Amino acid sequence: MSLTERLRAALDRPAPPTLLAGDLLDGEEVTAAVPAAVLVAITRRAEPGVLLTVRREHMRTHAGQVAFPGGRVDPEDADIAAAALREAEEEIGLPRSAVSLWGSADPYRTVTGYRVVPVVGEVEPDLPLFAQEQEVADLFEAPLAFLLDPANQRRMSAEFRGARRHYYEIGWNGRRIWGATAAMLVNLTRRLEA
Repeated sequence: MSLTERLRAALDRPAPPTLLAGDLLDGEEVTAAVPAAVLVAITRRAEPGVLLTVRREHMRTHAGQVAFPGGRVDPEDADIAAAALREAEEEIGLPRSAVSLWGSADPYRTVTGYRVVPVVGEVEPDLPLFAQEQEVADLFEAPLAFLLDPANQRRMSAEFRGARRHYYEIGWNGRRIWGATAAMLVNLTRRLEA
């Protein structure tokens, strides 16, 4: 069974108990979370990749970070998947009709107050995409197998808001994929391994 077939099947199974829930520390106050969605767009290749963006340095949150295309759910969005597709179309010019949706993965709570649901789908390779200049500095494709390999997912720690926090980081081709994006990839890996 191919990696994409295994991943697609894993999305239909119950969540394993080892998933990362979010960036909040035990005992940290939980406030109302803003619903958000990202698109994990997997390219239909012999060696599939994942489309990722680099956020502009001036962004209010997660400036300069590697991220999946996505953002907050708007009132006009029919559901989480619609929000992820709208955001991907706005940020990288990915037509909604070009995505074959597989389903949603596990929500992740960010320290910045978002409850992010990754929506997973497949796209044709080499689509004529573009970086929306207000939000996206760059876009690239990284190999799915590399991103989901536990050997490439390093657990790190740093001081933030007066507490030692742990996070994951994946280095690929000079790119630093970390924080919520890396955590969602770790969760996909854990689903595959369950």
